Amino acid sequence: MSHTASTTQDIQSLRAQMMAAKPALKDAAADWWLLGTVGCHLCDHAAGALAQLAAVYPQTYTDVDIADFDEDLMLIFAEQIPVILTPNARLDYPFSVMDLQSLLA
Repeated sequence: MSHTASTTQDIQSLRAQMMAAKPALKDAAADWWLLGTVGCHLCDHAAGALAQLAAVYPQTYTDVDIADFDEDLMLIFAEQIPVILTPNARLDYPFSVMDLQSLLA
């Protein structure tokens, strides 16, 4: 499991910046976000882990394609995707269902 050193305030600021760039994300503000892009096989693995979690816990998530953002915002994640970004935490790949479950606490 790879948590970054981001604080909750940093994460909330980053999510606000992303919602400003892509207003449709405001509808998913309470969701977890799976940051990735088309053709990312690791992103497919991450989505599978989220589906396994959702089979036991009712956690929703939204797919967010980093290619939809400007270059500066996209580059924050370009080398780390897939990334789970919750309202209060960031989890960089690789992660397991157990790692995802720890975010529920």
